[in-house]
Amino acid sequence: MKESQHRMTPPRPNPVEIRKGAAFYNARGLFIYNLYVLRFNNRFLWRCPRRRLLRHYDQHIRCNHLDVGPGTGWYLQHATFPCRNPSVTLLDLSPDSLATASRRLRKLSPVSVNADIYSPIPTDEKFDSVAANYVFHCIPGDWETKSSAIEHIAAVLSPDGVFFGSTILGQGVHHNRLGRRTMARFNASGTFHNQTDDLAGLQKALDTYFDQYTTTMVGKVALFSATRPRTAT
Repeated sequence: MKESQHRMTPPRPNPVEIRKGAAFYNARGLFIYNLYVLRFNNRFLWRCPRRRLLRHYDQHIRCNHLDVGPGTGWYLQHATFPCRNPSVTLLDLSPDSLATASRRLRKLSPVSVNADIYSPIPTDEKFDSVAANYVFHCIPGDWETKSSAIEHIAAVLSPDGVFFGSTILGQGVHHNRLGRRTMARFNASGTFHNQTDDLAGLQKALDTYFDQYTTTMVGKVALFSATRPRTAT
């Protein structure tokens, strides 16, 4: 990747729109999440089975880990950590999501941080891995705006750490009929904000804050990993 690149200066989205992206993750939404999102939607709409996303976790997760938008905690519960006693921190705007994931992961005694990713992450800690799985298609703005979330993640990653995750794209992919209907409904309600999200925009955002990155398309989902975070200048 390029050694230097002009930094984006993204605006902060409307707080109301930020909250809309997290609104699905209430007690009711989380109750159906594993069946509706992880099993049905991943397989039949986005064509990226949950086991493929779990392999992505297994490839990159490390012992001091921050999970942005953990959902129900299913991936962390089933992920293979490279050590016996990992340190896990969960970050989400939804208190219900944090509570649900914390219960599922109680054996790991995770630390919960109630915050949105459009604000600097309130910690002085540096993490060896950070995941943002199915986060970017839920937060408002185009890739220029969403790049500020990536900047905040890069700021809390250790120099030799890895940032990884996945996101459903709205541009440059062919959705089936049910996928198009679901995309339209979710974007109309504010659950999704990905109508203009494409692979090139994700790559540009990653390249702005990391020296190295990789992206892989699985169905309609972009899987990514990035290393060597760039310090702010």
